[in-house]
Amino acid sequence: MNKPFPILAVETSGDLCSAAVMMDEKSFSEINILKKHIHSEKLLLMIKQVLGSVDLSVNDIAQIAFSNGPGSFTGLRIGLSAVKGIAFGVDIPVIPVPTFDALAYKISLSVNNDTNFGVVSNVNTEELYFSAYKKVNDQNLELLKELSLIKKDEFEISTKNLDSVFGNFSHKKVFNKSTFPTAINIAEWAYLFGQELLTYNFDYLEPNYFKKFAAKVNK
Repeated sequence: MNKPFPILAVETSGDLCSAAVMMDEKSFSEINILKKHIHSEKLLLMIKQVLGSVDLSVNDIAQIAFSNGPGSFTGLRIGLSAVKGIAFGVDIPVIPVPTFDALAYKISLSVNNDTNFGVVSNVNTEELYFSAYKKVNDQNLELLKELSLIKKDEFEISTKNLDSVFGNFSHKKVFNKSTFPTAINIAEWAYLFGQELLTYNFDYLEPNYFKKFAAKVNK
């Protein structure tokens, strides 16, 4: 069985560019930059910096966890490309982490047990990503609604039985509209829930874009 620590983690699914090292269940180092379109320029440097902050190199890492989407097509590709390059170079396994599940875990730490909550994210002017969960305890979530694509005018009926909703959709029912996962949330999810996803088959790894990119055609 692979030793789980240290875990290197990256989050590039949105505007946040984030890199972290999880040393054990309670200690970690993390660097975050919240700025659009800087992932390709900054991610590898941030990985080097966060490893240096705990006196490690990539050769010391046991696993790499990465945010696997859905999210920004470009950001997800950049994150996975960096992860594949490192993993190939030092022959360590990787864990693809569902972005919404990692975000749901982060949110669950701030709500009471038995809370039913939703997570939403803007896709475009008409659609949202949506999933729902029940917090059992700090290390257990029950999936109430699998990740799906809904119309914004379906939001109220889709969330009517939930205690709260989190995400970046502007609506009176949505709390903390700046909610997003960071790399340490990716690492925590990988450690707690993702060990069965551990793989050395890098060639088959692809981001979960969920919604295919639709190019506009001028008529």
